[in-house]
Amino acid sequence: MMIIIAEFFVVILKVLWAFVTAGAKWVVRPKEKSVAGQVCVITGAGSGLGRLFAKEFARRRAILVLWDINSQSNEETAEMVRQIYHELDTPIAKDGPVGGVEEVPPFQPQVYTYVCDVGKRESVYSTAEKVRREVGEVDILINNAGVVSGHHLLECPDELIERTMVVNCHAHFWTTKAFLPKMLELNHGHIVTVASSLGLFSTAGVEDYCASKFGAIGFHESLSHELKASEKDGINMTLVCPYLVDTGMFKGCRIRKEIEPFLPPLKPEFCVKQAMRAILTDQPMICTPRIVYMVNFMKSILPFEAIVCMYRFLGADKCMYPFLAQRKEAMNNNEAKNGI
Repeated sequence: MMIIIAEFFVVILKVLWAFVTAGAKWVVRPKEKSVAGQVCVITGAGSGLGRLFAKEFARRRAILVLWDINSQSNEETAEMVRQIYHELDTPIAKDGPVGGVEEVPPFQPQVYTYVCDVGKRESVYSTAEKVRREVGEVDILINNAGVVSGHHLLECPDELIERTMVVNCHAHFWTTKAFLPKMLELNHGHIVTVASSLGLFSTAGVEDYCASKFGAIGFHESLSHELKASEKDGINMTLVCPYLVDTGMFKGCRIRKEIEPFLPPLKPEFCVKQAMRAILTDQPMICTPRIVYMVNFMKSILPFEAIVCMYRFLGADKCMYPFLAQRKEAMNNNEAKNGI
């Protein structure tokens, strides 16, 4: 009994120390780690946040491995990355052996593109094998690829529901299973899950999307605990949960017009820069904007009816309805044009 009591007090001290260290990071910004020369796989790199992540890692001289189902858009991202590499391609000066200064050839980073449908596990595993063979072992995995069906539950075909779940959630299992074994062997790596605030708290009309993001977050947190239990402290994990990002995925989504100026959609560039800061300082989780932390906390302690009242006040209860209506209208127009 005395041992348990002693351990309990040790746990309390560790919890308090965790609060202190977390608070200190708000005051003293942690130093960002270098990813130069490290192999970074980014899924869904052909557009949106994936493209911006690729550009940010390129600026830090990482070796980029870009996955996307669309080869054309993926190559466009690769060309942007090559342009960044070219701009960084300047000689580096350092002290010479006799006190002079000599120019050292700069590191020549590279970018590789692969067409991969992360919704198909065979495609993930075969592409991962190509990466290991042609590029080398992976240091950083950015699970970014995502889709949305844009239908109310009872109007959504089962195939689209399955597609949303597979791409947004199941694919994380397959990419991680492909690259984690070597990370465990080396006790080195970083896995990033790009989820959503809709994986922390939900709204009406996007049941499949919310379920997929809740699943992705559950997978991420469970894997984080497994790595801690295995004492693999060289492998870091970062969970990225942004509010609505202005990438066009949820075009038309609106909250209450009086509230919207205070909580506008996030600029993709801002979202990625915040995420990069978290990744490069080994931060376990980043929510953007910070109010998302508070909303998630309130959801955990308030009665459901209280949450409903808050949603209605903010206009968040039906915020996806304009988006769903636009998607339905666009689909109907396409069907009419095609004579369906």
